[in-house]
Amino acid sequence: MSLSTHVLDTHRGRPAAGIPVRLDQYEGDTWKSLAEGVTDDDGRWTALQEPPEIGTFRLRFGTGPYFTSLGVATFYPEVCVIFAVPDSGTRQHVPLLVSPYGYSTYRGS
Repeated sequence: MSLSTHVLDTHRGRPAAGIPVRLDQYEGDTWKSLAEGVTDDDGRWTALQEPPEIGTFRLRFGTGPYFTSLGVATFYPEVCVIFAVPDSGTRQHVPLLVSPYGYSTYRGS
């Protein structure tokens, strides 16, 4: 499995650069950190290490620091997207559309 994300700031109509991103996997009754980084100038981030093939995963986006850096108040200081990968060998792309008072996500290609 490979994993990537693309964050778009719908408030500004631009890619959201510099958002902290963390990838976790659910194991038993807790979350295990797998990778972390920040979105690039185009709002993209790819997990450098290949995560396990199947399981339940969580992407945590630090939207609070991002909007603070722009001088914009936000209702969502962090956005968590939890998703399941039932099949091995698949490419996962999880886009996030974010604004100070809302967000949306979907399974990308």
